[in-house]
Amino acid sequence: MGYEDPSEDPYAQVAPSKLKLKKDDGIKKKKKKKKDKKLLEQVSKTIESNAESSEPEPKSSSTKTKAELAFLQQQEKMRMKRILEKASLTHKERVEKFNQHLDSLTEHFDIPKVSWTK
Repeated sequence: MGYEDPSEDPYAQVAPSKLKLKKDDGIKKKKKKKKDKKLLEQVSKTIESNAESSEPEPKSSSTKTKAELAFLQQQEKMRMKRILEKASLTHKERVEKFNQHLDSLTEHFDIPKVSWTK
């Protein structure tokens, strides 16, 4: 049953020495940069200041009426108000508010149970 002939031995081609592993001298992982909170605050301040001081572009103002411009300004104000309102509440407060809203609803809005047996 054993292999007598070295030419038929499947392990004849195997190298008897240890494996040589490459050194990690030249290979380094790049670290991800963390965003600074100060940078984020500066960006948010500049966005807010641009939103407050922004005026319609000259190209669009020539084609839009006063009513359209007033409508766009009002839309922008409402959008900013909604953003600030959402940012003021924590997640826990939002969940509590939602649960109170669900409690205030009548049973009419409950999902009825469906049973095939009764």
